[in-house]
Amino acid sequence: MPPGVLPWIVVPLIGGLIGYVTNRLAVRMIFRPVQPVNVLGLRFQGLIGRRQPELAASIGRVVGGHLVRHEDIVEALNRLDLERVVNGAVERGLAPKIEELRKVPLVGGFLTDERVGELRERFVQGLIQDREGLASEFEKALEAGLDVHELVESKVAAFPVERLEALVLEVASRELRSIEVLGGLLGIVIGFAQVAVLQLL
Repeated sequence: MPPGVLPWIVVPLIGGLIGYVTNRLAVRMIFRPVQPVNVLGLRFQGLIGRRQPELAASIGRVVGGHLVRHEDIVEALNRLDLERVVNGAVERGLAPKIEELRKVPLVGGFLTDERVGELRERFVQGLIQDREGLASEFEKALEAGLDVHELVESKVAAFPVERLEALVLEVASRELRSIEVLGGLLGIVIGFAQVAVLQLL
């Protein structure tokens, strides 16, 4: 092989290898090491593990402020078959009490299936007619008891980093692999450019 050809092969190959390995290492260091590791006095930890609380707060703000708002939840509740939901809840709550009352002398005789069914239907229809009032109460209860921002933040902050890594790799493994390959290709291009510059000098 002519001596002038060797640099055109070796330097781009080394550049491609360096580019691929460094990009692969950079991708892995997004998550790894999960726990802090001290090497020669320097502290190393994966980006996600090191900044998980900040990441959780940021995701919580985005989800709570833009993606899932209280208004969206109330709107979804308004699309429910409210009559079926209320009827089921009343039935579950009322049935045991009716059975207890039927055991009481004199009272139990008045609680026929027809009377109980009629009372239940009237009660449910009374609630359904005040659908707007129910929606308003739901909204107040959600406003007081459900903070989407805080809920998402606490969930993400408590999520194991290994599980986050598995989720990201499941969704974006092809893109991350492309980053690694692109690093190798750029390394090869830079290697050719270096040889060309050295040849000109």
